[in-house]
Amino acid sequence: MSSDGSITFPWADGEYRFRLAIGQLRELQDKCDAGPAQIAHRLGVGLWRVDDVRETLRLGLIGGGMKPVEALILVKRYVDERPWMESVNPAQLVLMAALVGDPNEPVGKGEVATPATEADGSPLPPSTDGEPS
Repeated sequence: MSSDGSITFPWADGEYRFRLAIGQLRELQDKCDAGPAQIAHRLGVGLWRVDDVRETLRLGLIGGGMKPVEALILVKRYVDERPWMESVNPAQLVLMAALVGDPNEPVGKGEVATPATEADGSPLPPSTDGEPS
């Protein structure tokens, strides 16, 4: 996953990139009549609705860069025409990547802020006025 909330994993007949950006999240909540956190909860506790699963995957594919018609074809083939429980976990992965990040992404690999130091390497004293000393 990158910092944009996308996730790539094997699904259906290949490996696909999914992303729910703000536009897709808004459409998802309109289609499901629930906010993203409520949909995530429903998916997690088994109280999901058909559109919670279907639309999360469809919109995630579109947000991941797929053309809407192609996303719809895949969802019809691999969600609508398959047992629904097969699609719950992938829908959870897509939604959780948008909300909290990819669970497989290494933690703590980003840049770490370096404390300000004097020319000799000693730490700068804390500033009382918010300005550097």
